[in-house]
Amino acid sequence: MVDSVAKIWMNGQMVDWEDAKVHVLTHTLHYGLGIFEGIRYYDTPDGPAIFRLTEHLKRLYDSCHICRIEVPYAWDTLWNAHLDVVRVNGLSDGYIRPVVYLKDGPMGLLVKEDHPVGVFIASWAWGAYLGEEGLKKGISAKISSFCRNHVNAMMSKAKVNGAYVNSILAKREAIQAGYDETILLDTEGYVSEGSGENLFVVSGGRIKTTPLTSVLAGITRDTVMTLAEELGHEIVETRFTRDELYIAEEAFFTGTAAEVTPIRMVDDRTIGEGKPGPITKAIQDVYFKVVKGQDPRHRDWLTVV
Repeated sequence: MVDSVAKIWMNGQMVDWEDAKVHVLTHTLHYGLGIFEGIRYYDTPDGPAIFRLTEHLKRLYDSCHICRIEVPYAWDTLWNAHLDVVRVNGLSDGYIRPVVYLKDGPMGLLVKEDHPVGVFIASWAWGAYLGEEGLKKGISAKISSFCRNHVNAMMSKAKVNGAYVNSILAKREAIQAGYDETILLDTEGYVSEGSGENLFVVSGGRIKTTPLTSVLAGITRDTVMTLAEELGHEIVETRFTRDELYIAEEAFFTGTAAEVTPIRMVDDRTIGEGKPGPITKAIQDVYFKVVKGQDPRHRDWLTVV
């Protein structure tokens, strides 16, 4: 369960947690057309700081543009609303979930240009998405029987609510089989990503990750690529197969929720030595220092509340 906080920003005003409601005929609830983001803020020496808010907001607006949804609020309004949500709820470390949704109005699959649009921004305390133990020792994953959506079946560069049904089915399958997370292949059989994470492998001393074809352009993905290059590692964006993943020296997930989580096993095959490898641990270490304001680099990624 999500622990409740005091307020949620909803359509221009702060409302009590228990009063943040939508109508049962809300269009997004029925058909899945809506846009969301996941953003973290961390306790830093300067106070709570939202990580890469600019990039998350840009992706929110870009996703809406792709799906022809007109955001009813200006950039500055939503920017300040994110800060206000953190302030009013008094958490030093937490997660923010902005959602742009189609309100109740005409039903059916034809969404007209004048369909009413709403926005809410919620925040709550959320620890390690794949578990503290997973961050330290690595997790197990299963290649899913479900494929990641084809680029012309779903807009892969938009963070669309309904697209995540694909992830839910794949993750449920993996959990019920006794694994911690799932890995989806693309429609041509190459490794795509996790249910809500981008994926990296270390092979021959190089770091490889799936190119931005069938995968969402992860903001943590971009962060990790920047930090890894600063550590002197070569990053290659290339397609690779599931058996290449099996014989990788290291593997790890990245995502706002998952942060940097090592993968120790895939389909009952041990990855490397079956524990977080040196490159993964080095990237994980610098990542947490940066997001928590303990590293002088990339202070522009932090928006202090």
